[in-house]
Amino acid sequence: MDSFLLSISALCVFIIYLSSLADGSGIGINYGLLGDNLPPPDQVTTLLKSRNISQIRIFSPDHNVLNALQNSGIQVIIGTFNQEVGTLAGDINFAKAWVQTNIVPYVQTIKFRCISIGNEVIPGDMNSLVFPAMQNMNAALQFFSLFQIPVSTTVGINALASSSPPSTGDFSGDVKPAIEQIACFLANNGFPLLITAYPYFSYIHEPSLIQLPFVLFTSPDIVVRDGNLGYKNMFDAMVDAVYSALEKVGASGVEVVICESGWPSQGNGDFTTTELAQTYNQNLLNHVRGSGTPKKPDKNVETYVFALFNENQKDPGVEQHFGLFNPDMTEVYHVDF
Repeated sequence: MDSFLLSISALCVFIIYLSSLADGSGIGINYGLLGDNLPPPDQVTTLLKSRNISQIRIFSPDHNVLNALQNSGIQVIIGTFNQEVGTLAGDINFAKAWVQTNIVPYVQTIKFRCISIGNEVIPGDMNSLVFPAMQNMNAALQFFSLFQIPVSTTVGINALASSSPPSTGDFSGDVKPAIEQIACFLANNGFPLLITAYPYFSYIHEPSLIQLPFVLFTSPDIVVRDGNLGYKNMFDAMVDAVYSALEKVGASGVEVVICESGWPSQGNGDFTTTELAQTYNQNLLNHVRGSGTPKKPDKNVETYVFALFNENQKDPGVEQHFGLFNPDMTEVYHVDF
């Protein structure tokens, strides 16, 4: 009888957890903490709710932030520190402790979209460590009967060796062995791949070759033709290049989530004005709300703007000026979520 009641109790907890899961579609924002003048997390949670921002990404399991998010209804992508990836890869007990400390206490009060193993570890020296770290994190979640929290990793768009036209998208040779394992894991579990994609950086490197309207979602005409598909904006081209690359490693069914995209408002002369930043981010949100990509027109791209605040402890220049808000929570410029 005791074991029966225990099973029923566990089932009830699992059903409560499932009912709290969001569908993972929509738009959100990155909430970074690299500033010594940022508002307390409880005020940030109030700000997020007042602006109808219901999905965020945090880069580490900061408990002050997690405590403030409890019962807010805000869905969270939560990351591990990059320096933890090696330990996670080699020690299942570390993974279990991480889940027990950072997920279990919050699982009934916070909607976790997924756990990201590191941030842009790929491409890099730790390529081969990401997959075993993902396996151990997934096993740790299963140990605590948290079967439905996806495990993923955040990959930079520069992991692609080719991307134009999008159908040629392919992962570079140095990352492909790791990506093949990761993509198979994601496909088998129905988990998404997190990608950072910034048309801004592509544009500033080749402004004479790339049309600004193509980058800002304002081109009235098709700029890039790829077989039967036509692209009016670079964002869609980037996303579809990743989908093409996933097809080439046998993972065509894996969902691509753009966990970072944005435009700085200062730091690089005429390339970085509040007008350009506002135009890009507002048009980005309007676009992903309203349509998919040419390759997947019926699948809206879950997208997270970078970032919530200007962070003064990041590298000087553009990195300090991606925020939609100043640290005093006034707007740098307005974006409608």
